[in-house]
Amino acid sequence: MTVEVLPPHDVQTTLNFYKPTNDELPYNYVEEPPAGVPRTNVGQDVQQVVIHDVRGKEDTVGLDKTGFQFIAHKSVEKEFLDEEAIQTEYYAEVEDILKKYVGAKRVAIFDHTIRRSPVDGVTPVKGARGPVQRVHVDQTSPAAVARVYRHLGDDAERLLKGRVRIINVWRPIANPVAHNPLAVADYRTLDPEKDLISTRHIYPDREGTDRWYFLANQTPDEVTLIKCYDSDEDKARLTPHSAFRDVTSPKDAPNRQSIEVRALVFDTE
Repeated sequence: MTVEVLPPHDVQTTLNFYKPTNDELPYNYVEEPPAGVPRTNVGQDVQQVVIHDVRGKEDTVGLDKTGFQFIAHKSVEKEFLDEEAIQTEYYAEVEDILKKYVGAKRVAIFDHTIRRSPVDGVTPVKGARGPVQRVHVDQTSPAAVARVYRHLGDDAERLLKGRVRIINVWRPIANPVAHNPLAVADYRTLDPEKDLISTRHIYPDREGTDRWYFLANQTPDEVTLIKCYDSDEDKARLTPHSAFRDVTSPKDAPNRQSIEVRALVFDTE
């Protein structure tokens, strides 16, 4: 029997990195800004990059090594249109994933985001929005600690004495990803002191030495674990990520739909 070996689907593309537009500290208004104030002073520095396909080499990356990980997991939920089902049934699945694959003892899910375009022919659920084509990390370190206090209340002080992580659980919806796949950066190729700029999120600057990966044709049964914070300084502490344009994608392929669930993960209880 002859087995076909497919070449890696590495993609030459561009990513949008942080660039200052003035001398002020970077900011971004989530809601409408005050009259006369720009919504953000975060500019874009468009850089040519190669996104490396990790399919078939998934065992070469991991949360504590690169800051991201790919796992196989089939969800009972398929369409993600029922908010109550997402917050009960799917949240329970995510908690099980984090306990099984990352060793979590306690999980506190604090929100989720669905990314879906109306042109997919599906009425978006409340709060759904499109893919983010900007390199970012969801949390700064102080914001991560603040989230523990915000969501864990009286338990926060005790939990912060142990290891704390914030992990996003990202999954395609309905179809394999063709347009706007998700790129993740290898933490080992970052210089956190130089490559990260704090605003509402964290953005790499334009050093251009980061190594990027994605899982080509990622299906709804394949999950990306994205680390956004880790209190253990001896491990990969985060991974910048971004949607990107893949010009090799079939033009008639469905637009990307995805869900990402964000969770505080505790190792001590």
